Amino acid sequence: MSRIGNLPISIPQGVTVTVTGNLVTVKGTKGELTQTIDPAIAVTVEENKIIVVRSAETKDLKSKHGLYRSLIYNMIEGVTVGYKKVMELIGVGFRASVQGQKLELSLGYSHGIVFVLPEEVKVTAVSERGKAPIVTFESHDKQLIGAVAAKLRSLRKPEPYKGKGIRFMGEQIRRKAGKTAAK
Repeated sequence: MSRIGNLPISIPQGVTVTVTGNLVTVKGTKGELTQTIDPAIAVTVEENKIIVVRSAETKDLKSKHGLYRSLIYNMIEGVTVGYKKVMELIGVGFRASVQGQKLELSLGYSHGIVFVLPEEVKVTAVSERGKAPIVTFESHDKQLIGAVAAKLRSLRKPEPYKGKGIRFMGEQIRRKAGKTAAK
């Protein structure tokens, strides 16, 4: 039984939801998002609520029931409030600067890295003296912003000995002792 899938989604003021066949479109102040739904899952809009119903009781459809309800909820939250990911660059000489939709990074390699962002994602970089540079992504699409943040993190993952690398704000890295602790 999908407890999440059975919950109705309330539509806030200023958001329009249209369902055409198996395509759900959500429009709001921050933008517009679309999601293709499995034909075995029915999505209906009644008054100011969205109801997601599955056609059968198979294990596959039970899992998709909760999945599509969560995806639609995330779309509504994205077009009203938006999503934000904050990342910090920990390391000596690590720098970040923004030129339009390009994020220029210096991550300790012999060359600089130019990270081109999709147009749906807004980025800001803050560098204060004595503190780690902070990169902030903002978007209405939760999947896209998560993929962009994961791609940035993959450029220099945090290493367990000194903790250098790109990490999410507040992320705890499990540290290892190193060779000298073995004696």
